[in-house]
Amino acid sequence: MVVVGLVLASLAALLHVFIFWLESIAWTTPRARATFGTSAEEAQATREMAFNQGFYNLFLAVLVAIGVVLFATGATAAGAALVFAGAGSMTAAALVLLLSSPDKAAAALKQGTLPALGIVALAIGLLI
Repeated sequence: MVVVGLVLASLAALLHVFIFWLESIAWTTPRARATFGTSAEEAQATREMAFNQGFYNLFLAVLVAIGVVLFATGATAAGAALVFAGAGSMTAAALVLLLSSPDKAAAALKQGTLPALGIVALAIGLLI
């Protein structure tokens, strides 16, 4: 179960790197605007906010990645702590999105399911 948890958390990190790319690099492109349902004017007006938000996603992904590497190289306690912190923050952010904007439930589920499953699997794996 530990391996499953680390794989799921890693997939969540990759998803958050993609979200970083959409928000911080491609925000005003047609692809990003279609993904987030914004017009060209809205994208331009929220560009700085999205740029900053994208980096939050990147930092969470980096946290999980460092945790997975540490875990894999024998620093299991530190690695698990970082994976739990990063994936837990991803899950919490998805929950905030779901509760604050119920119309974005699909997006919240997309960004929150992998890290939540990773947390559960890693926790079970460490307990058994």
